[in-house]
Amino acid sequence: MLRIAVPNKGTLSIPASQMLQEAGYRQRSDPKDLLCRDEPNGVEFFYLRPRDIATYVGSGDLDLGITGRDLLIDAGSPAVEVLDLNFGRATVRFAAVPGSVKGSSPSDLEGLRVATAYPGVMERYFAEHGVRAEVIRLDGAVENAIRLGVADVIADVVETGKTLRQAGLDTLGDPILKSSAVLIRRAGEELPAGVPQLLRRLQGVLVARQYVMLAYDVRADSLDAAVALTPGIESPTISPLHREGWVAVQAMVPQADVHRIMDELYDVGARAILVTGIHACRL
Repeated sequence: MLRIAVPNKGTLSIPASQMLQEAGYRQRSDPKDLLCRDEPNGVEFFYLRPRDIATYVGSGDLDLGITGRDLLIDAGSPAVEVLDLNFGRATVRFAAVPGSVKGSSPSDLEGLRVATAYPGVMERYFAEHGVRAEVIRLDGAVENAIRLGVADVIADVVETGKTLRQAGLDTLGDPILKSSAVLIRRAGEELPAGVPQLLRRLQGVLVARQYVMLAYDVRADSLDAAVALTPGIESPTISPLHREGWVAVQAMVPQADVHRIMDELYDVGARAILVTGIHACRL
């Protein structure tokens, strides 16, 4: 059976299980369960600490895993990203007391103490930029490190920046890393049986989440203008209507643009414009 690691807690846990369910895989019914067997699909799911998943996959004990890109890099394991799952987005950034660091480039951190929960990420970052800085590992409450005199700068996940401002800090320089949930596997190994099907299913979920099906009626003499707005993935489906001179059109369109597209379709004469959600697909 295919053996897959799934986060057992944290911000990635529920979205990961939801995505797998949308892809047609069974998931645990009790959050305390550490194992879930999906016999019809030939998969075993192991629920592990997100930070440990890259280690288990990198060692080859598990075939695949879902974890954060930041945690994958931090682990330093021989595991590689297979697919960006487009949830759990986060940005790792430097932060310091305003005015306490002379500049915002990596070289300005030379010789400083940097507290972080991501020592592996920071060591790789400083090695890439040729900077010698002291990396201090902390497991939480990194924002207090400067106030307590443990560090000069911190490096942590930043979303709105509200927590940093409450601690009297501000972001410094460009983002260190942009992270999201990713599917990973051991580097250099042939993909096990069942992985291509899993990838097709997950990719189908990703597309279904980003697109909707748009259907509308339009006069045949306005069809070219309408199709220019809704080209679809391959090509729109066009069917003649009983009413002479009119056609029905169906096409997939990006969900984020659907209301703009509907407005523009109405302007070119389209009517009976309907939007339908897509639950799954194969392209």
